[in-house]
Amino acid sequence: MTLINLAAEPKSAEVTDWAARLGWVAGLLLFIAFVYWLMRQGWKWRGSLQSGLPELPALPSPATTLNGGGKPPLPGMPDAAGEARLSLSGRYHGSTTAGQWLDRIVAHGLGTRSRVELTLTDQGLAVVRPGANDFFVPAAALREARLDKGIAGKVLAEGGLLIVTWAHGETLLDSGFRSDTAAEHAAWVEAINSMNTSTTEGTAR
Repeated sequence: MTLINLAAEPKSAEVTDWAARLGWVAGLLLFIAFVYWLMRQGWKWRGSLQSGLPELPALPSPATTLNGGGKPPLPGMPDAAGEARLSLSGRYHGSTTAGQWLDRIVAHGLGTRSRVELTLTDQGLAVVRPGANDFFVPAAALREARLDKGIAGKVLAEGGLLIVTWAHGETLLDSGFRSDTAAEHAAWVEAINSMNTSTTEGTAR
């Protein structure tokens, strides 16, 4: 192929209608912003519907007990978290109404996914979340634990999630956790369910 033939080959047309192209880009950005706004409004609306949920119980500490000069603890709250039976590092994937894995709970920061440090003691379950609200589930509020594959917005392999069911006020919640070492999940299920059995038997006596 000669240099003359190369020079004669057609070239792609130069873009001249910049106004139309910029208009399409601006329209697309506006559409994305509108969808994002709708999602935020839906999140806020869901939060307002769940405004009846009480505040999350704080981790036991001198600041949450009368003998430490703090506010009165919530009913059933211990004075101290107690000695650790189990602990894990992993991720918190959210909470839903118990038995309804798509009914996400967003009130009080429960809809915020985060890293998590879980500690199980005889007094209950301590949930520490960097960048999000920490909370404590008293042993009397723990109902059961199980392995599952999904919770609102997150689906994993079968058994990939540790689901803890607990009572918060008048509502039963399912909270989903995943340990960095998934093999730990089974020990947590056994420990929480044995605690629940012991509590039930003690109440029945």
